[in-house]
Amino acid sequence: MTMVDYGNIAMLFILIAASLTVYFIRNLLHAVIVYGVFSFIMAVIWLQMNSPDLAITEAAAGIATTVLMMLVIFRTSRREE
Repeated sequence: MTMVDYGNIAMLFILIAASLTVYFIRNLLHAVIVYGVFSFIMAVIWLQMNSPDLAITEAAAGIATTVLMMLVIFRTSRREE
């Protein structure tokens, strides 16, 4: 195995950890931030697979949804217990 293979395996473990973290986390803002990290790592994986069109699409969609979810969280008045 080369160093690139170890990097891909590490990124896949990061994706699995991020998806489990988003599922189990209680704070909505933290979940959105972890989702943004998930989307960024996914865009990097698409780029390493020589699919720049999918990488750009994933990055744009990830940024847009992360920003929109953060705006919704800040605009609503949710009280933590």
